[in-house]
Amino acid sequence: QVQLVESGGGLVQAGGSLRVSCAASGPIVSLTIMGWYRQAPGKQRELVASITGGGMEDYADSVKGRFTISRGDAKNTVYLQMNSLKPEDTGVYYCNVIDSYRGPSWGQGTQVTVSS
Repeated sequence: QVQLVESGGGLVQAGGSLRVSCAASGPIVSLTIMGWYRQAPGKQRELVASITGGGMEDYADSVKGRFTISRGDAKNTVYLQMNSLKPEDTGVYYCNVIDSYRGPSWGQGTQVTVSS
């Protein structure tokens, strides 16, 4: 299975910015979709943003205009730049990738906490 290592979470005040990163390694054939999900306490995991191999981006309505997803030059890394953070953005952020042969893989998650 593809291994994912996330980094960049932390504590920030409302209105601040954070960038989380996810690096994929292992038996990668082709990462067709890379994305970020988040799970707030007591809530279901939800899609925040995704990006295809062709660069097509998709965002949850709640983060449009504030968050930007991008892929690194090597295409095995995905970033989520989060600006104008709100307390409701608090949660564990999980990286998710879909490999054309291996299928989906999840990262361990990184905590993002936005204080008011």
